[in-house]
Amino acid sequence: MNIVNALIQGVLLGGLFAISALGLSLAFGVLKVVNLAHGQIMTLGAYFSVMTLTSLGMDVWLSILIVVPAMFAIGYVVQRTMLQRALRMGELAPLMITFGFSVIIPNVLISVFTNNKLQIPIGDLAVASIQVSDSISIGVMPLLTLAIAVILIVLLQLFLARTRPGRNMRAAADDPQTLSLMGVNYRNVYAMAMGLAFALAALAGVFFGIRQGGVTPFDGQLTVLFAFEAVIIGGLGSPWGTLAGGIVLGLAQTVAGLFGPELPLLVGNLVFLLVLVLRPTGIVKSKVAS
Repeated sequence: MNIVNALIQGVLLGGLFAISALGLSLAFGVLKVVNLAHGQIMTLGAYFSVMTLTSLGMDVWLSILIVVPAMFAIGYVVQRTMLQRALRMGELAPLMITFGFSVIIPNVLISVFTNNKLQIPIGDLAVASIQVSDSISIGVMPLLTLAIAVILIVLLQLFLARTRPGRNMRAAADDPQTLSLMGVNYRNVYAMAMGLAFALAALAGVFFGIRQGGVTPFDGQLTVLFAFEAVIIGGLGSPWGTLAGGIVLGLAQTVAGLFGPELPLLVGNLVFLLVLVLRPTGIVKSKVAS
């Protein structure tokens, strides 16, 4: 039954990886920007949640209602004031800016909060589980994370397909100049897409902090790795691909964990490299810009 339990836990872990990768996939699908600071933005969102918990005394779920819109606004401003200008300078300039953010954010967090882990309490939900059999139990929080990942992907797909801002994002991803000729400012569309990517990253950061029992300034160095691998395995710019990639990565790590505690990261990286070699476009075709 160990292998069955590992497979179940791998799928649940894939939900966490999918949430982490969704904002990264959106930013690339619409803006063609690889955000090297994605993990640090996740960490920043988790710290904002902790600040809200301590300063306002609300629980983590209410804090999300403040953190997510705040990070959307930050992403919007960053795109309009920095990344939009960088896009006109070539593909390397946005990479350099996001790399700069990835260095600055954790160092600022250390200066303000020190390097100590800050807890994100969720009460009894942290240990709640559903007992399937004597050897198999499903954590309520991981199951909730997977469900939220699926809901977010469905909502994102509906947003891109059924709403005017979503259709504008798809058009901007394909041909921003033609969109401008239709009277739509593609810069605002880009900014909205990056704001949404920041908001999704912040939400993912809160869930990662809950999973890890807290958050530290340099957590982004690991979370960005998982996000990139899930996106590339699933297919750049594909929302459903992020879920598929996350589940593949989660399964690889949990099954490898049966053979040794040092193997999950190694095997996950090997699976990522194998997909990159055999199917560099990912296992699911991009849908954001199509």
